[in-house]
Amino acid sequence: MSCQECGGTGLIMKGKVAVRCNCIKKRERKHAYEQSGLTPLMREFTFNEFDLKYYSEEKTDPVKGMSLAQTAHITLQAAKEFVQKFIKNRQTEGLLFTGPVGSGKTYLACAIANEILNGGGQVMFVVVPDLLDKIRSTYDSQRSELTEQNIIEAAREVPLLILDDLGVHNYTQWTKNKLYSIINYRLNYQLPTIITTNLSVAELSDHLGERTASRLFQMCKFYRLLVDNNIRYVKRIESK
Repeated sequence: MSCQECGGTGLIMKGKVAVRCNCIKKRERKHAYEQSGLTPLMREFTFNEFDLKYYSEEKTDPVKGMSLAQTAHITLQAAKEFVQKFIKNRQTEGLLFTGPVGSGKTYLACAIANEILNGGGQVMFVVVPDLLDKIRSTYDSQRSELTEQNIIEAAREVPLLILDDLGVHNYTQWTKNKLYSIINYRLNYQLPTIITTNLSVAELSDHLGERTASRLFQMCKFYRLLVDNNIRYVKRIESK
């Protein structure tokens, strides 16, 4: 069905100037979401729904010396600032969210992705173990439609890459080399990367290798989210 505004041409006149119709922008946004790797559930995650009530006002982060609610608030503000700078093409520094399972790391990363996708940007969200499995699957040439180079280049070159669950995988030399290849490229070309991990800052070097860890320290600001209880469990109980 043709667009009523442009008649299917993709262009509308504003005065004497032809500009792209909104239908083209909507189509591009839909395609970007389909290519992003976000699940239907993840596409619902927003900054407005990132609720600070799940972070204690009484307990403190032993490293920061602030309440868990304060550190969560600072992390949320950093995420919002990241989006603003990214949209203005001024963001080259990434974010790394660390903390236990169910502390809101992935939620916040997806909220960033949704803001950027809604603004017309491009994002690739990948769970690191799944990415590594996808690369391995290319070694069976009879079954794979993609090559290893296709997968790695896509992760290297996308405007915003989100690596979820970094560290939840085997720490073989092969794994370290593949991750280093992606992270080093993005550092050198100043492409922002968002990372979520259960590893502490001290554990990153031990698990990922000094080369990769040093680049993460160089390319990302680190934020830690701490909770009393897994937020997913708490929300599940609240919904009953």
